[in-house]
Amino acid sequence: MVTVRRSRRGASRFGCLIQLLLLAVLLYLGVNVGDVYLRFYRFQDAMKQEARFADNTSDAQITAHLRAVADSLRLPEEAQGVSVQRTSKELYISADYTDTINLSVTKRVVKLHPNVLRTF
Repeated sequence: MVTVRRSRRGASRFGCLIQLLLLAVLLYLGVNVGDVYLRFYRFQDAMKQEARFADNTSDAQITAHLRAVADSLRLPEEAQGVSVQRTSKELYISADYTDTINLSVTKRVVKLHPNVLRTF
């Protein structure tokens, strides 16, 4: 009598499929979360650049430019409320806004406060 041995490694057939599904879910959520924070960091970077070159720029010009940046980044309307405070030794630029992270099941509201302080 001939017996056929089947090779068994101990792995299930769905092991790889579950890992791929988990990776797809993490990528989907990461893109939605990452987009909100990427726009935040770009806006804050624009604030840093405005503060760096603020010696030759008026407060109104800084505000107008940062409002245009907020619009181009598709930030909420609240982000256009940029505050510029200048003293003889400091420049403080800030804005407050809330953004929404769209998850598949729920939405998460995040309060963001980009700001820059430059001392002369």
